[in-house]
Amino acid sequence: MFNLVSLRGVNKIFHRGSEDIRVLSNLDLDIASGEYLALMGPSGSGKSTLLNILAGLDQPTSGTVTVDKERIDSMSRRELARWRARHVGFVFQFYNLLPVLSAERNIELPLLLTSLSAKQRKEHVQSALKIVGLEHRARHTPQTLSGGEQQRVGIARAIVTDPTLILADEPTGDLDRKTGDGILELLQALNREHGKTIVMVTHDPHAAERAKRRLHMVDGQLSSEMAA
Repeated sequence: MFNLVSLRGVNKIFHRGSEDIRVLSNLDLDIASGEYLALMGPSGSGKSTLLNILAGLDQPTSGTVTVDKERIDSMSRRELARWRARHVGFVFQFYNLLPVLSAERNIELPLLLTSLSAKQRKEHVQSALKIVGLEHRARHTPQTLSGGEQQRVGIARAIVTDPTLILADEPTGDLDRKTGDGILELLQALNREHGKTIVMVTHDPHAAERAKRRLHMVDGQLSSEMAA
């Protein structure tokens, strides 16, 4: 197993007027291919900033970020957009589904950035729906789906391009415990059965227990590690 992700000396500083706010401080991190990592820590500790840097949505002030042997910290915005389309699947706390589109059309959206034909896109969508167990809800719009079903659609959308990384930001934060457990079991299955590399930000220790490794962030630094 090799390191899919490697961060070295990563700093992130935001500027607010004349004030510099250091969010990440000289951070090093390796994530192995096929790993399931949970990032924990209080609000403002830098978890979401780190996730955004892994996704290429934000760039570090200094330091290097390598994903699958590519240096993404030095890419242009256009290069990062193309890179994300190939390599990153997002799972959001509040689903981020388009209400006017059916489940299958929401799932198809990332594929519109690819060169796949309409037939190929349909095949990919059907495969993703099968993995999340929602083939029977394919033509339903979000408002007719439960919260758990909407999050499953979100996960299907995240995996439909067969991404290198799945990044989940509080994926069970808007769900009750029973429904959330179903989503966590699905993420575990994606990791164990499909070999997906997953990084999950969560405040919930119960959710974090499902990961193979847990890291805690405090004041922009990784302070401790626990093996699952």
